[in-house]
Amino acid sequence: MIQSIPLKKLVPSPRNVRKSSDVLADLQLRADIGARGLLQNLVVRKGKRGKFEVEAGGRRLAALQALAEEGPLSESHEVTCLVIEGEESEVREASLAENFQRLAMNPADEAQAFAAIIEAGATTEDVARRFGLTVRFVEGRLRLASLAPCVFEALAEGTITLDMAKAYGAISDIERQAHVYAELQDAWYQVTPDTIRRMVLDATVRGSDPRAVLVGRDAYLAAGGRIERELFDDDASESWIDVALLEDLAHKAMEEAAQKTALEYGLAWVRPTLGTYVSHDLVEGLGRLPCEPAPMTEQEAQELGELEADYDRVAAVLEDEDSDEEEIAKAEQELVVVDRAMRALNDRPPVLADELKSEAGAFLVLSRNGEPTLVPQFYTETEVIADEGVVEAIEEGGTAKPKGSALSQRLLDELAMQRRDILAIHLANDPALALDFMVFTLADADGHDWRAKKASTLVGSVASGPVTGFEAKDAPASAALAEFAGSLDESWRVGETDVERFARFRALSDEARSAWLGHVVSRTLVASLACEGERSVPLHEALGSLLEIETAHWWRPTATNYFDRVAKARTLEALDAAGGPELVSRYAASKKSELASAAERIFSGNFIGEEHIKERAQAWVPSIMRFAGAEEVEPVDAEADEPVSNVTADEIAEQAA
Repeated sequence: MIQSIPLKKLVPSPRNVRKSSDVLADLQLRADIGARGLLQNLVVRKGKRGKFEVEAGGRRLAALQALAEEGPLSESHEVTCLVIEGEESEVREASLAENFQRLAMNPADEAQAFAAIIEAGATTEDVARRFGLTVRFVEGRLRLASLAPCVFEALAEGTITLDMAKAYGAISDIERQAHVYAELQDAWYQVTPDTIRRMVLDATVRGSDPRAVLVGRDAYLAAGGRIERELFDDDASESWIDVALLEDLAHKAMEEAAQKTALEYGLAWVRPTLGTYVSHDLVEGLGRLPCEPAPMTEQEAQELGELEADYDRVAAVLEDEDSDEEEIAKAEQELVVVDRAMRALNDRPPVLADELKSEAGAFLVLSRNGEPTLVPQFYTETEVIADEGVVEAIEEGGTAKPKGSALSQRLLDELAMQRRDILAIHLANDPALALDFMVFTLADADGHDWRAKKASTLVGSVASGPVTGFEAKDAPASAALAEFAGSLDESWRVGETDVERFARFRALSDEARSAWLGHVVSRTLVASLACEGERSVPLHEALGSLLEIETAHWWRPTATNYFDRVAKARTLEALDAAGGPELVSRYAASKKSELASAAERIFSGNFIGEEHIKERAQAWVPSIMRFAGAEEVEPVDAEADEPVSNVTADEIAEQAA
């Protein structure tokens, strides 16, 4: 029976099958309900004292209650509900069916929906606000709506991925998009977004292109390739028309070169790419292997010493104020030659230990002169697990906990990496603070104590965590970081030279460049914890305070990521912090596995209990995961910081018509 029920009479049901949620999606759902109201009724069952328990629609109920607390809705707001009756098993089955049969929207459907709303007169800002999304996300979906029909249809059917669709959108010419899509239908090799992007941007390829040099003119013609040549063209400037065929031949040539290289160097594997660099996607999930530069021979060391002496002698001529112009000019030329020779001796490729070669791999890139080139950095697909030694976590008072409540080194490392992601997503969304942090770190490096713990690796490289291969992919902060990286404008990468790429990058909008600034700074953050010792980075505490980070919104302790990994005494301490001795007494006799499962439910808020205990439980995180409060950091400027902007997931929050 459909019935309108006041909001204040609705309470969450302990039987609702959904036990986990997504903070970002919840924010989007709240924004949508605030803009359009509730589009789908709740499913409820009569409870005690005139209350109705929400069996299906718990996220919608939470959003309505949050809106009531903020003011837009009143507690007496009428909510449309379907009132059901039956045994507890039947009610739980209804809750499962309502959640299980739900399907996330396809990006193509999102694009069409957004385009229709825009055509009706709304702006991108309106759409972003109504759905709790960023303007960048909405603009990205709108670009998908303008793809060639065949490409858009493939995205809607799931034939191509979202990243592939974005690659087709690197050019606005839909005829070119359709042409490339047709060419790639019969490709035998794995089609990647990079392949698509190269092909849509290159209607034809010059004979000097690295791919053309690699394949060779004769092999291309023998395979049926066509060449157009104008009156004054030569082999380098002529146009090769069949780009898909060229990509096919180039892939085969690189595969053969990779196999030979693997045998030559004794590596487990060598993976080829037609790109001129190894992209992040290629190395995702791999661990870097340690390697040192090849040692110098006695002859090389002697030669370097002689060059250093020559350098000092020539430099003295330049420093001498009495040197005439002819001597200075000659010295400058000689200095260039000496410096080049010294660099050649010092820049030695890294050498991998023989015992690591059985599991080591590397990447083969295509150089700008068309030669397969091995990148001198080695990786492993095997997860390297740190020693599970026991380390004492230092609490806020500065004293170590008893041995029974110690945390393992592995757990500390994983927690530090997850806490790093929480700080990173906030810093990534505050470009002004990221810029200040970057400039300060670079400026402070000159006089910095080399023994002190650095807050980041700020030289542009990505900071690796202490645990190889560990990724908290289901954590809100990690998911938000991935979405943020995927929204970056990478059109500048198509430049063939660094000068051209720099010019293209400078031509990006202020917003696009600001996003890159936040990205490159945030990914340098090292893993840290709020404790004394190796994991302590005081500057992270200052950043966390300025960003006003509430860790509980971005990370919740579960059996998998915490309670199963700590001593029973530490879990009971957490229960004591949330509900006091009474809550501890309920679970003190439980086995560790049962206690961990119960703690997960309690600290997610999915348990029957007093409201104040739920609030404390949902706000609790281990002290080592918190960031320092604003009152603990000495302010240096009276001006308030910009607030952290909302971060959104890749999919629109749950909508039901």
